[in-house]
Amino acid sequence: MNKVVSVKPLDDKKVAVVLSDGRSGIFDVAPYIKSDFFQRLNEEAYFRQVSLFFTGIGWPEGQDLGPDTIAAELQPMSE
Repeated sequence: MNKVVSVKPLDDKKVAVVLSDGRSGIFDVAPYIKSDFFQRLNEEAYFRQVSLFFTGIGWPEGQDLGPDTIAAELQPMSE
């Protein structure tokens, strides 16, 4: 099972992630913020509190995204 091994907040509601299979890239969280459950992520200071959560990523109040979702939408990092 793939898992997120590193996460770092970026600008524009994106995070840089490294997966256990060696892939790394950018994941755009913005499309998920449309849901009420993720509304708090609109606050920049709160968004930047992202951390590893089980096998995915999460925030202090329980918002989380799993590794399968992240892997499916992972974009390459620009040079």
